[in-house]
Amino acid sequence: MKVRELAGRLSAEWEGDGEHEIRRVAALEDAGPDELAFVSRGRAEKQAEASAAGCLLVSGNYSNLFARTVIRARDPRGAAAKAISLLHPDTNARAGVHPTAVIGADVHVGDGCSVGPGCTIGDRVTIGDGCVLHPRVTIYHDVRIGDRVILHSGCVIGADGFGFVFTDGRYEKFPQVGRVEIGDNVEIGANSCIDRAALGVTSIGEGTKLDNLVHVGHNCRIGKHVVVAAQTGFSGGVVVEDYAVIGGQVGVGDKARIESRAVVGSGSGILTSKIVHGGQVVWGTPARPLKEYLQQLAVLSRLAKKK
Repeated sequence: MKVRELAGRLSAEWEGDGEHEIRRVAALEDAGPDELAFVSRGRAEKQAEASAAGCLLVSGNYSNLFARTVIRARDPRGAAAKAISLLHPDTNARAGVHPTAVIGADVHVGDGCSVGPGCTIGDRVTIGDGCVLHPRVTIYHDVRIGDRVILHSGCVIGADGFGFVFTDGRYEKFPQVGRVEIGDNVEIGANSCIDRAALGVTSIGEGTKLDNLVHVGHNCRIGKHVVVAAQTGFSGGVVVEDYAVIGGQVGVGDKARIESRAVVGSGSGILTSKIVHGGQVVWGTPARPLKEYLQQLAVLSRLAKKK
């Protein structure tokens, strides 16, 4: 794709040789004459001077001292993501259902979906348009999935929640007869599990992104555009509101609530029924405001040095 054409697709401006052909995107230090490289701020700007990239994707205020061919974007990181999509189409996600996939009764698979090898889709599942199910995804019965959802290998959607009743000296299973609903443009990482509700629904909102090895328990309600890093677990009945950011290896207790735009640091523990207020940044176990956590950490460090 020519530089001028790529810039147009990115709603950006270009300088230099607009006819130069760009074939792919590469890291700044590895890029060659037919490759685009993204320049972030700071050290990368110095590295750009020595880069052999045929075109640099930069911010509007980048000083082009060496008269390089550049594309200037208001949001260079977002433009880089779009450029990768344009120059590196996902050849592994061809539309269609692989012959080894197992499809249940009364299943609807939308237009343009890719269902990979070894996938299992249970009865009465609805999958929207343009979804990608990578190899060995399992979707239990009565699950509803929106448009353009990506499920990576080993995902399990709709397994029974961890519900048991202790009676007469032993645990009896509490039947899990609810369902799972996943909104549009959700991406769920490899080997993550979304449990069905005991009664009602477990839901994942539009645009939410879950990393690998994330567990969402029964009756959780995860809002829109939430980001969750790897190895985080949500106990039953947790509510996470829109635009929250949750780090890796976070444990969230039953019926806790994380309000809109809150940030939970990696390795934190949210106690049962705890509320993390909107916009708050918390860290540690039990999770507490970041400033308080850092103060306590400093005190512990000083005590350790006294010994």
